[in-house]
Amino acid sequence: MKKSLLQLILATAMCIFGCALLVAGLALPPAGIIDSSLLVAYGETLTFAGALIGVDYHYRYRHK
Repeated sequence: MKKSLLQLILATAMCIFGCALLVAGLALPPAGIIDSSLLVAYGETLTFAGALIGVDYHYRYRHK
């Protein structure tokens, strides 16, 4: 698999999973095991990292 395709798949998966954690952390009541603020913080981190990878992909392969 080409590195560029893998990078695009990783960025997309991280953004989707990060957004899902954000929604779960805000919408679901706390179960007592994992605090919702931890889910939100990890969701924000994944979404930000996925966005950075996606921006890198966009500018690296924009002219090709």
